[in-house]
Amino acid sequence: MNDWLLILGMMVVTFTPRYLPIALAGRFRIHPLLKRALEFVPIAVLTAIISQTSLVHRGELHLAFDNAHLYGLTAAVITAYITKHTFKTILCGLIVYSIAFFLLSN
Repeated sequence: MNDWLLILGMMVVTFTPRYLPIALAGRFRIHPLLKRALEFVPIAVLTAIISQTSLVHRGELHLAFDNAHLYGLTAAVITAYITKHTFKTILCGLIVYSIAFFLLSN
């Protein structure tokens, strides 16, 4: 019985935060300034994840010439700045990372 209670509790804890925004949608007006600020959340989160993955290895900042992630990140940043196109940015970053990883692993 305790197992089922635990499963039910986990279901409630997982389901409730996902359901509330859908249930309350349209009942509240979001201030335009807050709405504009929330548009940057996905970009900020993705930047934090990518930066941490690319620049930090084993808990330390890894800015060395043998870091293939750094080459891919640099190529992606330059491509994003020039083209402002998401797919081209991802593609260029992956290609440069793959080449750098292949060359640095040999």
